Amino acid sequence: MAVPKYKVSKARRDKRKSSNSKITLSALVECPFCHELKQPHKVCPKCGVYKGKKVLDTEKKEKKEVA
Repeated sequence: MAVPKYKVSKARRDKRKSSNSKITLSALVECPFCHELKQPHKVCPKCGVYKGKKVLDTEKKEKKEVA
């Protein structure tokens, strides 16, 4: 059975393990309604549509001014 001769420090271990985890961009798809890029399986942040249904109200509400 293989046994390490010396203790491997946390920094050395983590440096070795970090080389395999490359940062990748998430996939983007075009929204069929507003044609903006969005993440798949998520609500479109621009038009608020998910699976063909309006689920978010994206219109900005006007604040009432207190006189």
